[in-house]
Amino acid sequence: MMEKFINVLISEDSEMFLNKAPRIFADYSISVNFAPKDGVKVIEATKTQRPDFVVTDLFMPRTDAIGVISKIKKCADVSPEFIITSSFLNQTLEREVMSAGAAYFMLKPFEICELAERIIRISALSQKKIELPDNDGNEMEIKVTDILHEIGVPAHIKGYQYLRSSIMISINNPDLINAVTKQLYPAVAKGYKTTSSRVERAMRHAIEVAWDRGNVDVLNSHFGYTIQNSRGKPTNAEFIAMISDKLRLQIKGKKMVMCR
Repeated sequence: MMEKFINVLISEDSEMFLNKAPRIFADYSISVNFAPKDGVKVIEATKTQRPDFVVTDLFMPRTDAIGVISKIKKCADVSPEFIITSSFLNQTLEREVMSAGAAYFMLKPFEICELAERIIRISALSQKKIELPDNDGNEMEIKVTDILHEIGVPAHIKGYQYLRSSIMISINNPDLINAVTKQLYPAVAKGYKTTSSRVERAMRHAIEVAWDRGNVDVLNSHFGYTIQNSRGKPTNAEFIAMISDKLRLQIKGKKMVMCR
């Protein structure tokens, strides 16, 4: 049986990278092609080659990476995963890139093998089927609901529903915490017939309301390090991860007791 290669298009013009990358990527079953560091040429190469992944700099002549993603998303027959690289780290820019639809934001410099491993990881996540809550879903929904009420998330706002669904999905799919933008938001959005960006904004609003109005002692019991270190409110991913991890451990402990 022939081994299936992951096809990757990389916008790169460094001689060292061009010489080393094909050999290293081949060890990971990755087939690589190159395009100039030019946004328009990256778009053209993506349409022609239809790769599984596009790796490109955030800033390029003519069109930046966000413009490339936007243009490619309008093509029905081309749907690669995007990994955006940059030597400049800025949370606002990173958020914009991820919101545009990138799978990962990678800070330069990095080793070629690191990029290859990240491509393999994202590829595995994108092929993984999202598991919905099992037969104990009703009991789990009650537990998640109780925690959200205790924390102070108002039940009447949309973010409450989205957070509850996200936590329940993440209990069965812990890897989705590493693919919030690419997989978790779309999964929740599909269930509520809305968009990923609306899901993200509504969750953020729900968390902000809980932090502004919630009981500090309760918040401290669930997110102690966040409050004690004055890090501010947790991100959507942190909020979902903390609660889903806590409940997953409870489920694991319950099963261990039952098996004794």
